Amino acid sequence: MPYHQLADVVLVVVVHFAFLAFVVVGGALVLRWARVAWVHVPAAIWGVLIEFFGWICPLTPLEIALRHRAGEAAYTGGFVAHYITRVLYPEGLTRAIQVMLGILVLGLNGAIYAVMLVRARRVHEPSC
Repeated sequence: MPYHQLADVVLVVVVHFAFLAFVVVGGALVLRWARVAWVHVPAAIWGVLIEFFGWICPLTPLEIALRHRAGEAAYTGGFVAHYITRVLYPEGLTRAIQVMLGILVLGLNGAIYAVMLVRARRVHEPSC
């Protein structure tokens, strides 16, 4: 498989957007299938840490390396800054925006897990 095709798969379809979507709304899957929490909690923590500390997802250097090997131009910075920011934040991604995104992910998933805990308590409460 040519390197540019590998880069495209890593970039858009399979991993980056799927991971981002799972981090942001994967908690909703936990409401249906509680065992998903074993995968979602670490993914959400990783996603929040990336936003809070300005780290770059390890998939980004892999994508850039594959693009270089394919002879394509690669970008600098992270996936979110390069692709998502252009659409959502044309002025550029700042640390404040990254922290706000992390807080959004924490709040959304915190609310979902709170609902899950309330449901679990109701199931285990003794009947009168």
